[in-house]
Amino acid sequence: MISITVMALVFGVVFLAELPDKTALAGLVLGTRYRASYVFVGVAAAFAVHVALAVAAGSVLTLLPQQIVHAITGVLFLAGAAVLLLKKDEGEEEIRDPANQSFWKVSGAGFMLILVAEFGDLTQIMTANLAARYDDPLSVGLGAVLALWAVAGLGIVGGKALMKRVPLALITKVAAMLMLALGVWSLYEAVAA
Repeated sequence: MISITVMALVFGVVFLAELPDKTALAGLVLGTRYRASYVFVGVAAAFAVHVALAVAAGSVLTLLPQQIVHAITGVLFLAGAAVLLLKKDEGEEEIRDPANQSFWKVSGAGFMLILVAEFGDLTQIMTANLAARYDDPLSVGLGAVLALWAVAGLGIVGGKALMKRVPLALITKVAAMLMLALGVWSLYEAVAA
């Protein structure tokens, strides 16, 4: 059964954490060069693979005692908040052009770019943490993949307009504060248990 509350929480946290990430910029660059739907298919497939791996890893953590899981996820959330607050602004990534605009070449380029760039990324680690924290792989997986797809869609279609209206630094700080709150709460639960 799907928990709308868990799914919404995961969506919000992952969405905010991924929005200032380099892959949103890469999606923007690909979306300006190629057919947006082709780019989105490749990017969405890569994000689905990453979420499945993260949820599987998080589900393995649920085999540990709850107190240890809360302590591990708390520390990892705090580390994620620190990464967001301390990371420097990244420039656009250089993207190699597919030789033509065919569906397979464009979506394949998007898939490979995200698959490589996002492996072990902060949002993948966060998704594993959330899967361990809530022991609800389906709700966490759906919330995470929908958030990543939403960011990809925004990056591909409307990234320039969003970045003109909302400062990237603000988005990063809000995501860091959410992760900080989740980290403190998880550590509190580890100690209080």
